[in-house]
Amino acid sequence: MKPNTIAVVGAAETTDLGVIPGLSQIQLHADAALNAMQDAGLKATDIDGIATAGETPNTIAHYLGITPTWADGTSVGGCSFMLHVRHAAAAINEGLCNTVLITHGESGKSRVAVTPRPPFPGSLTGQFEAPFGVAGPPTQFTIPVLRYMKTYGITEEQIAMVSVVQREWAGRNPRATFKTPITVADVLSSRMIAYPFRILMCCLVTDGGGALILTSAERAQDFPRKPVYIVGTGESVESPLISQMADFTSSRAFRVSGKKAFDESCIKHGDVDHLMIYDAFAHLPLYGLEDLGFCKPGEAAGFIGSRATAPGGKLPLNTNGGGLSYMHSGMYGMYALQESVRQMRGIAAAQVEGAKISVCHGVGGMFAASGTIIFSNEKI
Repeated sequence: MKPNTIAVVGAAETTDLGVIPGLSQIQLHADAALNAMQDAGLKATDIDGIATAGETPNTIAHYLGITPTWADGTSVGGCSFMLHVRHAAAAINEGLCNTVLITHGESGKSRVAVTPRPPFPGSLTGQFEAPFGVAGPPTQFTIPVLRYMKTYGITEEQIAMVSVVQREWAGRNPRATFKTPITVADVLSSRMIAYPFRILMCCLVTDGGGALILTSAERAQDFPRKPVYIVGTGESVESPLISQMADFTSSRAFRVSGKKAFDESCIKHGDVDHLMIYDAFAHLPLYGLEDLGFCKPGEAAGFIGSRATAPGGKLPLNTNGGGLSYMHSGMYGMYALQESVRQMRGIAAAQVEGAKISVCHGVGGMFAASGTIIFSNEKI
């Protein structure tokens, strides 16, 4: 993708976040979509491209009364929406459509009319990991993080610090689920889920959603909101089996996706003002910082411990509070994208003063996929 040719002109989350028992999964998609359309000053008939995960694009198009000329149902877990942004940019550049709506909605907490989630018995995970006691993300993610801790001498206290710092950011965000400050001692005394993960190292379980609207940069000036330009994109996939990762201390998909986005944007790491790294569990920002090239292998925990990513630090990270304290309905990538857009618009609750470039990095499954989007509020 050529930088600066595509812009975000509409962005919004669902009207409510957290516990929303009165809306089903598809209604959450629709609520977010309608809010994004209002943000962009558009109607459903103005949309000619649609992308979604969780629900199918044909279901969402029908529900909203949209007849698109382009659709994308890529579903690779929580970073699906980063891939949708990349694919939508390519489609608009190719003239396949003009205005793309990307939707997300999940009744993760209330479980109202949700799509069943894997692993299915016949899947690779269902056949070759589940029978040996793996019972969901907390137990799957222990496999790489224990190797990472042993290889680099990382302690539980250092991982707990990720949760502590992100709660500081959440305290500045009125929409965050948890705002009360916590300490490393609080994290380590919280309930054990699967070693080394305590409950305060694990993501929230909530209801909510979000939506984005993309169009060409040349049209973007006609919309009511200041455009946010897409200057770099990347994506990759690795193994659906976490036990078969090439390297437990690093994600191949992270490295490929991040490098592609940086190469495409022509920016350097020192140009980045704001960073979002998907944090379903507290170890993920450590992998993200290292695999994206902000820290050398094994140094991310010390970087966070030095408060470099905290309020007032040199690299603000997960400024909405992240999946650990802000929101996590199951596929968190949309919320990370929303915060990057807010920061680039200058309207975030915990706004980074003067921020011009934001990197948004996501994971799908247990390191099975990755997507990276680099945003700017200026053409670069």
